[in-house]
Amino acid sequence: MNQENIRVVLGAWDEMGSQASAIRFAVFVEEQKVPLALELDEMDVLSLHALALDHHGEAVATGRLLPDGHIGRMAVKQSERKRGIGAQVLRALTEAAVSKGYSEVLLGAQLHATGFYARQGFVEYGEIFMDANIPHIMMKKKLA
Repeated sequence: MNQENIRVVLGAWDEMGSQASAIRFAVFVEEQKVPLALELDEMDVLSLHALALDHHGEAVATGRLLPDGHIGRMAVKQSERKRGIGAQVLRALTEAAVSKGYSEVLLGAQLHATGFYARQGFVEYGEIFMDANIPHIMMKKKLA
């Protein structure tokens, strides 16, 4: 599947939560062994969520924009990776941050994903830290 068959929709947790949580469970809990108690949190209901939908309307990727301008919970189904879908989700969340008037967006990137975020204009700052036993580093992007 190529990017042209993907559309990204934005919305609230009550309309996107079941599809978003299924992707996050597969990626974070099953693949990366993040404890379920750490994966779902109280910020979900306060955040703007993105879902990438394939040509069948099936959700294949997700991410969220928190009220403070942090982007998080970026996850792409294993079978759909390396196709530009994560970049589409990230772009949609970044554009939403621009429309909300944020001057920058921040995220905690897993170390293996820093190249992906760097290609999208994010720069690293701070020290490496552990989150759910996975090494991360903070990254930010200035918005126009």
